[in-house]
Amino acid sequence: MRTLIFSVLLLTGGSALAQTAAPQPGQVLAAGTLPDEASKAAVLAKLREVYGADKVVDQISIDKVATPANWNGYVQKLLTPDLKQISRGQLKIDGSTVSLRGEVGNEAVRQRIASNIATSLNPTYTVNNGLRVSAADQSVLDSALANRIVEFESGKAELTPAGKGILDEMVAALRKLSNRKVEIIGHTDSAGLRATNQGLSQARAEAVKAYLSSHGINSDLLSASGQGPDRPVASNDTPEGRARNRRIEFRMAQ
Repeated sequence: MRTLIFSVLLLTGGSALAQTAAPQPGQVLAAGTLPDEASKAAVLAKLREVYGADKVVDQISIDKVATPANWNGYVQKLLTPDLKQISRGQLKIDGSTVSLRGEVGNEAVRQRIASNIATSLNPTYTVNNGLRVSAADQSVLDSALANRIVEFESGKAELTPAGKGILDEMVAALRKLSNRKVEIIGHTDSAGLRATNQGLSQARAEAVKAYLSSHGINSDLLSASGQGPDRPVASNDTPEGRARNRRIEFRMAQ
């Protein structure tokens, strides 16, 4: 007897994934093989309760498959409104292995969903958390920075007035992200000693963190690191390239 494999494609807010049918954004596709009509009816009823009857596309088949003990009860615990916060993803149950992937709005949601799933199952289940934070939040930071360089006084970790002006715009962007964790990464060009550049890049990242914190951004949501000259975005052979490499990068923490 084959092991049960069941999955739900979570397409809310995103585009359809590759599959045999093509549900519209906002719909979910329930597919796979279940052991009997009662199991199928219970799954579909729960999905329709969460998403609405018109949003659930049924591609579940019935066949002789083996299910772990109390499988129906555990599946009911997994099909919660938390799933509505996942877009372009999939909940897959392969025997006693549960895999979840897709995009969520922020790190707090990602951790909460994973925790809720883990605590709703018994220890015989394995949970693979493949959730990631939506790239849309990263675009908020990228748009605010707009390829500009956060300027410092030459050779120092002291922000210039122009650098502070850019960070004021970053404060507004960070407030839109509601408790998202952000990495502040300092970079330098390759001129001079690597150890000196490493220390300067760290100090500049810390200076940015301190400035943002002093303007109302929770410091617990910010981390600072210096990469020195190790990740150039342009050639260090020209003044223009070196200027581009002396930069501050903002990345959503995963």
